[in-house]
Amino acid sequence: MDSPRKPRKLTAAEKKQAKEVSLRRIGRLFTAHRAQLTVVVAIIVASSVISMASPFLLRAVIDDALPHQDLALLGWLVAGMVAVAGVTSALGVIQTWISTTVGQQVMHRLRTDVFTHLHRQSVGFFTRTRTGEVQSRITNDIGGMQSVVTSTATSIASNLTTVVATAVAMAALSWQLSLVSLVVLPPAIYLTRRVAQMRREITAQRQRELADLNVTVEEGLSISGIQLSKTMGTGAALVSRFTESSQRLIDLELRSELAGRWRMASMTILFAAIPAVIYLSAGLPFTAGKLSIGTLVAFTALQSGLFRPLMGLLGVGVSLTSSLALFARIFEYLDLPVEVDDPAHPVTVDPARIRGHLRFEDVTFAYPGSETAALAGVTLDVPAGTSLALVGETGSGKSTLAALVARLYDPDAGRVTVDGIDVRDLRLADLAGIVGVVSQETYLLHTTIRENLRYARPDATDDQIERAARAAQIHDLIAALPDGYDTMVGSRGHRFSGGEKQRIAIARTLLRDPRILVLDEATSALDNETERAVQRAFDELAKGRTTVTIAHRLSTVRDADQIAVVDHGRILESGTHDTLVSEGGRYATLAA
Repeated sequence: MDSPRKPRKLTAAEKKQAKEVSLRRIGRLFTAHRAQLTVVVAIIVASSVISMASPFLLRAVIDDALPHQDLALLGWLVAGMVAVAGVTSALGVIQTWISTTVGQQVMHRLRTDVFTHLHRQSVGFFTRTRTGEVQSRITNDIGGMQSVVTSTATSIASNLTTVVATAVAMAALSWQLSLVSLVVLPPAIYLTRRVAQMRREITAQRQRELADLNVTVEEGLSISGIQLSKTMGTGAALVSRFTESSQRLIDLELRSELAGRWRMASMTILFAAIPAVIYLSAGLPFTAGKLSIGTLVAFTALQSGLFRPLMGLLGVGVSLTSSLALFARIFEYLDLPVEVDDPAHPVTVDPARIRGHLRFEDVTFAYPGSETAALAGVTLDVPAGTSLALVGETGSGKSTLAALVARLYDPDAGRVTVDGIDVRDLRLADLAGIVGVVSQETYLLHTTIRENLRYARPDATDDQIERAARAAQIHDLIAALPDGYDTMVGSRGHRFSGGEKQRIAIARTLLRDPRILVLDEATSALDNETERAVQRAFDELAKGRTTVTIAHRLSTVRDADQIAVVDHGRILESGTHDTLVSEGGRYATLAA
């Protein structure tokens, strides 16, 4: 196996994006939780102030109670120490509960905001995005932010308050020794900034590698991916690809953990050496005889206690800076423009009152990134309750016309109307209640048949579900299964044949009773006998309903009220079957 590739370095654009993440925008995530955070800060301040009593109690024990054998005073001082520990521990529990709750709520909002925003994206976004990339953003990136989101604010407040309170207490004990202790701050801050910058770039690379790994898992371990790899004999290559990606992750994780460790180790040694410097300073002429033993011990205890919150505060800075790469990736998705969205001022309609008069008015459309128009100046009129059949070669634009009816895309020019209303002026939910689509590619959820059908209409009764299944010629097969409608369909419905899956999908669409029915090669996976049975059901159900059918088999569309021949995004000819055959044009050639 080849040696693993080195992790990809960030591009200039990616580095710029990470740097542009505003801390103010991150702070706005916590705006709705001001009250809880105020309580947390108050608890932290109270806990820090109370804990500062411990070194003064210790000094009193050493300088007063023990030398004078004052047991009463010693008892009170020891009780005070225990009380301080108990109160600060209780406050710590309350603070952790509140801060964790706030952090989890912020995480919940991030996850739901990203999911909701991505759900509003057009089909075009998902065709441009790698399989698994979206899941990686929601799971890996947001999951990686959890420790920062749940603990950063409280860590900053807690450590900062402790550092300030400790510094004040140290100054109260001996301002001279305080100066000696605090000389370590400038190099500590400088080194911390260097470490944070190193980790931010590594974090961005690691998340992209995690996304690649997630893509490999999604593509290689899905039912379709497994079938493809087994039939193509590419299992070893997939394993090798996964192994190399995982190996690169090892390198990135090590670099992330070890980045700047020697610098931080130097700080640890420096902090550890300070007590020795303090003892040395206590013996120098300008301090000799001015400090009691109790003061020296209490000061040393405070100085040792200063190390943990100070390093914690600097560590939070490193984590926050490193996490900017994660926030950049999440905000990138949240800032995606919604290409197909609800109108600002939608036309209010009752889907049940829609007649279904469908029109394409000089429609032109090109897929993003394509220089060739998929549709160019298409005009069609489909009166309510009639049927339109679209025929033509693969890639001629038939499915694109169907996608515009359901508003999976918006036309670049012209418009598509239903009962004279531009579909862009309708709420997407209202349009979905008007237009039902059964596509060539059938997707079933990994749940029961009943729940797959009810997905289209959550309030549907069992009788309504059964009637839709009968209309789609699938009820008898379902009833013959051991668990009937409660049978699990398996991942993507692979338990059933292509024809069976399509009939379940047809039943699911019919359950919604749409006024306009779009059948995009809906019977392509059916055998001739089953196709005829389903077609008879469609003929019955099409009464009073506008139907747009796309099919390669002309036998399924010859009875349509109107047949349009599509070629390279244009309508070559249209009319009834008999008319088009008699004209001897492209349709006549196809029908020959």
